[in-house]
Amino acid sequence: MKRSMRRILTTHTGSLPRPADLLTLLNSKEAGELADAGAFETSVRDAVNDIVRKQVEAGVDVINDGEMSKPGYSTYIKDRLSGFGGESPGLGGAIRLSDLRDFPDYAARMFSNTPVATLKTPACDGPIRYRETHDLERDIENLKNAAKAVKAEEVFMSAASPGVIALFLQDHHYRSHEAYVAAIAAAMKTEYDAIYQAGLLLQVDCPDLAMGRHIQFGDLSVAEFRKKAASNVEALNHALADIPADAVRLHLCWGNYEGPHHCDVPFKNIASVVLKAEPGAISFEASNPRHEHEWKVWQELKIPSGKVLIPGVLDSSTNFIEHPELVAERITRFAKAAGKENVIAGTDCGFSTFAGMTVVDPAIAWAKLRSMAQGARIASRELFRKSARPAGKKVARGATKRAKGGTRRGR
Repeated sequence: MKRSMRRILTTHTGSLPRPADLLTLLNSKEAGELADAGAFETSVRDAVNDIVRKQVEAGVDVINDGEMSKPGYSTYIKDRLSGFGGESPGLGGAIRLSDLRDFPDYAARMFSNTPVATLKTPACDGPIRYRETHDLERDIENLKNAAKAVKAEEVFMSAASPGVIALFLQDHHYRSHEAYVAAIAAAMKTEYDAIYQAGLLLQVDCPDLAMGRHIQFGDLSVAEFRKKAASNVEALNHALADIPADAVRLHLCWGNYEGPHHCDVPFKNIASVVLKAEPGAISFEASNPRHEHEWKVWQELKIPSGKVLIPGVLDSSTNFIEHPELVAERITRFAKAAGKENVIAGTDCGFSTFAGMTVVDPAIAWAKLRSMAQGARIASRELFRKSARPAGKKVARGATKRAKGGTRRGR
């Protein structure tokens, strides 16, 4: 995993807006009405090539495929794992947001006319196995080929965590949360290992460690939720056993939606559980109005040596374009807590976690990413200038010329 050794690197959480033609095909595929599989694969490949180029042009250093092929960051696995033939009430019926119970009028408005209702969320009704690797292999090939055409610091690919899969897809077979998550972890190990063996940085999406509190386990106490989260971490660590920690990063969030969020579990209450996860980097929300203040918690934590922090310096649920100076301030806070070399600027969450669900206008999303790159440059000038040359020494005018030849030294 690359670190910010000479400047602050930039990345994002994973999902990016899909083009309109691909959205149409994704919706057809999700509905079981896709007439031309070849056209779908061509559209995905073209979209990946385009999205990779756009990221680099926007100043993003650690890039991915934008999750172009996936209908949702967590529900895509239904097409890759066996055991998911059961019926469920659908995403809108299966997910209960505790924070919206107090605001029913807003809840009705929030979920009206969204693509969430079209997403398939079948329940687990049998033993889970990784049965279909074609989609995974195609995603890896598309991303690696697209990355060859650009100059990026590093390339990552996202995969759903066992815990978040259990959150979105109900269990009608294992009858125990721990047994269900363990079975998912055993199956998903195939995907995690394949991404690592392909030479890509693996990102495991783990909103379950935070969002799960007010969605899946809203009736539990914080102590009881911590036990559930700990079992999810244990299952994840088992699935990552054959991958070096430095080749994996973990994404943590409280749900990528513009809502009250007053039921979110405080980060300080789950920090010790999160830090037990094996991945060498943690991507997390750090700029939205409910969680920005929690940067102070990182000052108090004993951060494991070498652990990379990827704080969100952009809010992915608002169309405000953050000022580069604000981005730089947010980066600097974490650099002082963890060391500048262990900080990479990121986003709170994805800009299209479910295909077609784009709270932030696509053009504004790209403008936000460009602002992040500008803010990272500002922060880099501040954080790295003191180490640019020995303290107390001045460079005389004209000293950059060599004694012979008069050529100038490069930067």
